[in-house]
Amino acid sequence: MKIAVMGAMIEEITPLLDKFKEYKVVEFAQNQFYTLKYKNIDVTIAYSKIGKVNAALTASILINRFGAEKLLFSGVAGAIDKNLHIGDLIAAEGLVQHDLDITVFGHPYGFVPESKILIKADEKLLKIAREIAKTLNLTLKSGIIATGDQFICNGLKKEWIRKTFNANAIEMEGASVAFVCEALGVPFFILRAISDAADAKAGFDFDEFLQSSSKISADFILSMLDKIEE
Repeated sequence: MKIAVMGAMIEEITPLLDKFKEYKVVEFAQNQFYTLKYKNIDVTIAYSKIGKVNAALTASILINRFGAEKLLFSGVAGAIDKNLHIGDLIAAEGLVQHDLDITVFGHPYGFVPESKILIKADEKLLKIAREIAKTLNLTLKSGIIATGDQFICNGLKKEWIRKTFNANAIEMEGASVAFVCEALGVPFFILRAISDAADAKAGFDFDEFLQSSSKISADFILSMLDKIEE
């Protein structure tokens, strides 16, 4: 089986690379892809760099060039739901693009013709994640994650996204990865650890908690690889 593990920033995949230690580096499309064998799984790890375009490009490469049959995303996000706190884990049940706006033509926010607003994550991978959380005695929350090419640190914008999309967390890559995976028929799972509250303090909290939140997310993804391999 071939599985891709993806993050947006080097900090989000470093905990995984540190655990595996031995891997090959493939240079392609102005990026680095880390390939290794883990038990019976061929794993390719990559970080896309920030934003929807970079994420879509990297997901496409992982699937088309490296043959990924499943894609797991590990990273951090800002909380919209007041019940989410720094360090909490949230798995995406569905993802939306909060910055996609052609409402002038009568369409709702996040929608383009011949597409849809919400893309759902793979149910089997979500089930595996919930089983792992139960085994490890971890709280894994789930909900809608909103994606856009903006770092949100404004309370009014945050509340608008929550109300408009019924979103629980916000980040900058997930929905574009979901779009690519759905179009190419690849099951995907997107896990985020909360690094900030998407408010006026978000920039400070993000820098402080990026590494610790990334490690929480990466450790969980490693447990998922173990479970998938069984």
